[in-house]
Amino acid sequence: MSATLSRSAFVPHDLAAPLRCATDGPLAGLTAAVKDMYDIAGTRTGNGNPTWLETHAPATAHAAAVARILNAGATIIGKAVCDEFFYSVTGANAHYGTPNNPRAPGRLPGGSSSGSASAVAAGACDFALGSDTGGSVRIPASFNGIYGLRTTHGRVDDKGAAAMAPSFDTPGWFSAGPGVLRKVGGVLLDAKDRVTARPSRVIVLEDGFVEADEPVADLLRTAIDLMTGELPVIEHARIAPQGFDFWRNAFRVVQGFEVWQTFGEFVTRHKPQAGPGIRERLEMASKITAAEADAARGTIAEARAHIRRIAVPGTLMALPTAPCIAPLIGGGAGEMDHFRTRVMRLTCTAGVGGLPQINLPVGTVENCPIGLSFIGWPGGDEALLDLACDIGHHCGDAIGIA
Repeated sequence: MSATLSRSAFVPHDLAAPLRCATDGPLAGLTAAVKDMYDIAGTRTGNGNPTWLETHAPATAHAAAVARILNAGATIIGKAVCDEFFYSVTGANAHYGTPNNPRAPGRLPGGSSSGSASAVAAGACDFALGSDTGGSVRIPASFNGIYGLRTTHGRVDDKGAAAMAPSFDTPGWFSAGPGVLRKVGGVLLDAKDRVTARPSRVIVLEDGFVEADEPVADLLRTAIDLMTGELPVIEHARIAPQGFDFWRNAFRVVQGFEVWQTFGEFVTRHKPQAGPGIRERLEMASKITAAEADAARGTIAEARAHIRRIAVPGTLMALPTAPCIAPLIGGGAGEMDHFRTRVMRLTCTAGVGGLPQINLPVGTVENCPIGLSFIGWPGGDEALLDLACDIGHHCGDAIGIA
């Protein structure tokens, strides 16, 4: 992989040199990139926006996740590009450029953890830290053909990581193989919140598959068929009784309200030049009232209770990670809005439920990576990581549709 491709993943204000701490530990010998939302002592955290970078002092301490991976022996090689204020799933950044998608050149890498996924896919590092609110680990993992874990909400210490919408924000990470993904989990996941159970059934979410393009859905059904002998009992059901848009709209309102609580004062005071799409979403967020947010929170609470009645220990749910292959770079505003809506229909279940979800790179459509997801129960992150290790031999490019 060329230097141009791998360097595109990193911010202009990158680390001056690799950062090391411990010389041994479970992550010794592994290299990592860190999304530019995690504090690294002595450096400025940019949150994808140059004005934020310029107006904030260097961090005085490492973020908790950064400290853990360093103390476990990893070497941090750089800070990765992210979508501005993390408020997108495309991976484009108007200020720093769009990180290349090494597996689908000319197409979007997915966001907001775009640089982290790009760095892993390019072979620039062994794993990378990201975060996931509405799909920011899951979508880049799918589009770049790598493994990615969105963790149970609250299971990883997020001290020193920038907030976006705290009701949904959760750390996550990427790797090219399941073994490294699992090792990182052993370092970052708080053991006290682990809920251990043997997976006993997989529910294929038929309403999730309906949202995907036909070639994508067909490929993923083939992948599940090939895995059948190594999966628990498979059932088929729908998860969203009123359709995903009912949950997606509530998620969008609460997320937008919390985004404005997080960034509104800064935006009002400093008037940063936000890029296309981000600018419009920030304006929308600024107009959401507390009453509207409270009403949407009621819907979220009911939806979460419904989802968690299904996502009990031992139950996994399978669905497409993304509804389509990565869109071409340069799509119009209308096309990107439609893409975002389709993505959020698939990502809102784990987001609303506060559940862990893992992406497996099972194959390609038109030579572009496609991901299959499994959603676990609260605290069942390790079960998803173990599952990826058990069925990882089915992943890669073994299945493809030209």
